[in-house]
Amino acid sequence: MGTSGGGCSIVWFRRDLRVEDNPALAAGVRAGAVVAVFIWAPEEEGHYYPGRVSRWWLKQSLSHLDISLKSLGTSLVTKRSTDSVSSLLEVIKLTGAKQLFFNHLYDPISLVRDHRAKELLTAAGIAVRSFNADLLYEPWEVNDQEGRPFTTFAGFWERCLSMPYDPEAPLLPPKRIISADKKLLKGVIEPLSGNEVCRTNLNGCDVSRCMSDTLVFEDESEKGSNALLARAWSPGWSSADKALTVFLNGPLIEYSKNRRKADSATTSFLSPHLHFGEVSVRKVFHLVRIKQVLWANEGNKAGEESVNFHERPLLGHLKYFPWVVDEGYFKAWRQGRTGYPLVDAGMRELWATGWLHDRIRVVVSSFFVKVLQLPWRWGMKYFWDTLLDADLESDALGWQYISGTLPDGREFDRIDNPQFEGYEFDPNGEYVRRWLPELARLPTEWIHHPWNAPESVLEAAGIELGSNYPLPLVEIDAAKARLQEALSQMWQHETASRAAVENGMEEGLGDSSESTYSVPSRHANGDGQRTNQKQHNYTAL
Repeated sequence: MGTSGGGCSIVWFRRDLRVEDNPALAAGVRAGAVVAVFIWAPEEEGHYYPGRVSRWWLKQSLSHLDISLKSLGTSLVTKRSTDSVSSLLEVIKLTGAKQLFFNHLYDPISLVRDHRAKELLTAAGIAVRSFNADLLYEPWEVNDQEGRPFTTFAGFWERCLSMPYDPEAPLLPPKRIISADKKLLKGVIEPLSGNEVCRTNLNGCDVSRCMSDTLVFEDESEKGSNALLARAWSPGWSSADKALTVFLNGPLIEYSKNRRKADSATTSFLSPHLHFGEVSVRKVFHLVRIKQVLWANEGNKAGEESVNFHERPLLGHLKYFPWVVDEGYFKAWRQGRTGYPLVDAGMRELWATGWLHDRIRVVVSSFFVKVLQLPWRWGMKYFWDTLLDADLESDALGWQYISGTLPDGREFDRIDNPQFEGYEFDPNGEYVRRWLPELARLPTEWIHHPWNAPESVLEAAGIELGSNYPLPLVEIDAAKARLQEALSQMWQHETASRAAVENGMEEGLGDSSESTYSVPSRHANGDGQRTNQKQHNYTAL
């Protein structure tokens, strides 16, 4: 739908917290005066209420965005709501805005909400336009030869790279933004006082009652843990731009060779910035493409291999698997007390920083699913609560691929030994020593399997297994045997279910992973405080 003349425009910010390459903001600026709005309605997310670390990042990122908008001539209006669409209607009514611009989101909850917003606002005479600001191509543009969505990543990515048209070039930030009021609000977190209102009337907009709500993203019990995050991360679109520049001019050229190392800065650290839309995928793609052309012209084979590299999915189909419902296993995994140093180091890093190297994510999640055989949805919900880049679509697919519920990959019955993975991804043991100080004095020869170290070596390193560092929670050989038995049960369940359906006797046995689990209170010894007062149920999506 085209824009209508007169009045101001609402630009609705969500996970696009940047002024650069923001199509909705650019459209609003072209249309005239802009009211920039962010609506905080976490209850709309249901089971996927944003976790502690996500909320910490959002608070910092919104503050940074507001500063950027102020430098361009406007401010960010913030609203606390339990219904985003109702709040949009309220802002439109208060301002007299004639147009709404926003960028697409693709998770199921957002798709339903955005469809409702378009219907209601269009019916109210508001021109509504939405844009792709998050993807190289829209999902419906990338199909196989039969016009169907791809079921494997390899085919999908090859199609993306062979599309007949390139992704659109990233947009520059606006030079200035015409504010719908020259005395907009004081800031993202600090509201106006009750008698301080917007007083001017510009371009037909009446903003006399448009005041920001106070947004609260953390409670007192979370501030101590959040202080750790501030040491490691700087949210905001300008920090994202710096991180991208550092990666392009440094680790990218050796990425294909060094990507598997967990003990050094070999990746971009862009994932939380990308999740909150502080940097666009199009900008990343555009700048990497420039490097690709440059390195190709120079004959730089290492650089070419790095920019062309991509991973393939790993696991095969799995459905009727008898998951182990064991709270003790789950707690030990969360606290980094499994007795496997690489797994434990990863889980301690996750709690302290809200981030993990992609190799370590695979290690800890594969251990969760294959060795401990805990329901994958439990792990996904814990990641949701603790990852700065927690993203519903990516997390759901990532845990399904680890658990084997996606249609392509290798056999599920292969268990990767954390000891051997340790020497592959952390060959010098520096990653383990950083996050497990109790093992810091252990020689590299034993760092990934301390249970095999001679007693004299353990004593010299100050390690008492079973006391200041645990013995392995599950022996790998026992885990392999248990996994084979579980797979046998799985195939029996699947055969029985298929026979029952074919005989018309019942609908089948269903997915045995649909367990319900209320998260127990987390403790300070590596597991922190509860991230919010709600009880999350670890249920099926």
